[in-house]
Amino acid sequence: MAEKLSDQELARRAKLEKYKELGIDPYGQAFDQKNHSQEVKNIANELIDEFKKNNRDLSEEEYKEKLHLFIESKNVNVTVAGRIMFIRKMGKASFFSIQDREGKIQIYIKRDSVGEDNYNLFKMADIGDFVGVSGTIMLTMTGEVTINCSKYTHLVKSLRPLPEKFHGLTDLEERYRRRYLDLIMNEDAKRVAIQRPKIIRAMQEYFDSKGFIEVETPVLQNIQGGATARPFITHHNALDANFYLRIATELHLKRLLVGGLERVYEIGRIFRNEGMDKTHNPEFTTVELYEAYGNLNSMMDLNEGVIRYAANKVIGKETFKNPFMQFENDDERTVENGGLIDISKPFRRVSMCELIKEACGVDFKANNYTLEEAIAIAKEHKVPVEPHFTVGHVINAFFEEFCESKLVQPTFLMGHPIEISPLTKKDPEDPRFVQRFELFIGGKEFSNAYTELNDPIDQRERFEEQMKEKAKGNDEANEMDVDFCESLEYGMPPAGGIGIGIDRLIIFLTESESIRDVILFPQMKTR
Repeated sequence: MAEKLSDQELARRAKLEKYKELGIDPYGQAFDQKNHSQEVKNIANELIDEFKKNNRDLSEEEYKEKLHLFIESKNVNVTVAGRIMFIRKMGKASFFSIQDREGKIQIYIKRDSVGEDNYNLFKMADIGDFVGVSGTIMLTMTGEVTINCSKYTHLVKSLRPLPEKFHGLTDLEERYRRRYLDLIMNEDAKRVAIQRPKIIRAMQEYFDSKGFIEVETPVLQNIQGGATARPFITHHNALDANFYLRIATELHLKRLLVGGLERVYEIGRIFRNEGMDKTHNPEFTTVELYEAYGNLNSMMDLNEGVIRYAANKVIGKETFKNPFMQFENDDERTVENGGLIDISKPFRRVSMCELIKEACGVDFKANNYTLEEAIAIAKEHKVPVEPHFTVGHVINAFFEEFCESKLVQPTFLMGHPIEISPLTKKDPEDPRFVQRFELFIGGKEFSNAYTELNDPIDQRERFEEQMKEKAKGNDEANEMDVDFCESLEYGMPPAGGIGIGIDRLIIFLTESESIRDVILFPQMKTR
């Protein structure tokens, strides 16, 4: 059934033939966009500063009058292009504004300046159309930077009117579903879209400066490994075999350490067939990095360093709103109440067992509980226990229940049980635990790092334990990767490794509210 068009949509379509009668392609050709809106404003502001510097003694009225004349006397020619966002059509002169990727700029168009035919062409324009404008910089009587149009070019006809109040729309799903409209109408959405690649570029700069090599590894993998997660499965027709979309890049990057590349990292997409919420999307971006001859401490230093570098380089500050805590008034936010997060100070370093002891008085470190004792303590504290749990799983469940949400200021959580860390070196002082940390900010995990396991015999045994868990029903457990174990038998240098969730870091640095705000096209349920 054909879509029923509104009166506005019918009127816009009717104009298509008028453009063609005038010999104008309603969908345009290439246009030489020499300038952007912010560049024009910057030029104008430099001229204003120059005038102020040399005319400090003028009265307010003289200042305004002479400033306008001064700007116009410079005859600065610019050429911009963008989407019409506002029109005030009058008789022989009109105002309109266009929006490009940097913002909006006002245009003054006069029939005497562009000619009657061009002015009539402008009068056919609708909000949403793309146009090109050449002219000189001027100021209006209210002091707004404006382009005095000398040449007007129609570029593209918009057949649908823009939503009038899209910025105030409470239907978040519609914003994410039609991201193109969100970017047109919501300056904040555009800001985040522009800042995201800059943050990633800053991270690359930082890692490159430390001697790391950026690499690429396969997205399709025949082994479910490198993390504990439920995968997406697809079929490879040429090989007649099932493959997984990768749940981590870890095992391939470690092979590169075996090969002698020493310091490597990869920024790439990861796929986990799991739930969606404000901080989770099935398709997301991480950076994984491995440093031969490094350890947990070198990873902590690197983690702190790259976050501060990106924050200062792109955003220019070190205190941010906590995106995971809502306040009615942002003025109420402080570091003390968790509304603000300060990354300028050294991040706290604390073990999982220390936090559990602080929160509920149970000391898993000092007491070597049997599984039966640990389960009994869990039931006493109403902590859920699953069939495949060991003592290590119980400890982790206690942390998630009582401690995780309280780690608001940046905190490196250490001392993880060996059962939940199958790729990590044991703690030489207590083999029940491993050399691992997770970085928590705002009660959410941002990073995961290890002193990497490079003992091939230990690694094979860990994989075997994971296979037993899988048999008991843990479908997130790792599979046996025989080739990886064999690579370790050739020798992998002692190493530190880290994975950082880039989407979550960008939520934090851009002070957004959801992962859907920082991914341009998040997964959505089909209508």
